[in-house]
Amino acid sequence: MILDSRSRVMAFERRSLPGNWQLPQGGLEADEHAEDALWRELLEETGLGPDQLELLGEVPEWLGYQLPPDARSEKTGYGQVHKWFVLRARRDDLPVRLQGGEAEFRDWRWTQLSDLAATAVEFRRPVYHRLVVVVAQY
Repeated sequence: MILDSRSRVMAFERRSLPGNWQLPQGGLEADEHAEDALWRELLEETGLGPDQLELLGEVPEWLGYQLPPDARSEKTGYGQVHKWFVLRARRDDLPVRLQGGEAEFRDWRWTQLSDLAATAVEFRRPVYHRLVVVVAQY
């Protein structure tokens, strides 16, 4: 989760599902540490790295959800489990790069995490509600 100076989170609209907003996420490669995957995925999906973001902490437990049957694939299986980190933007006008027409996301915005948790696709909501509690600590 990337927070701005007002503790809003950076949310991304999926290219394949307009109107579907989520937090950035990604997978671990073989023998990769979760924090290394964090920086790799953020760079790939947003163009952002440690020069623009400060790592504040991590959620102590792994959080997961089960995907609905029509959203499952060979890549995702029945669901996903994530290690969540909390980052703070070093400035609010970040140079986000969504990587053009091949990008997973088509747009981004700052929003309250509680609003995102209430409007995200249903299977993500329990995880996002847990993250609302975490963000309150920052």
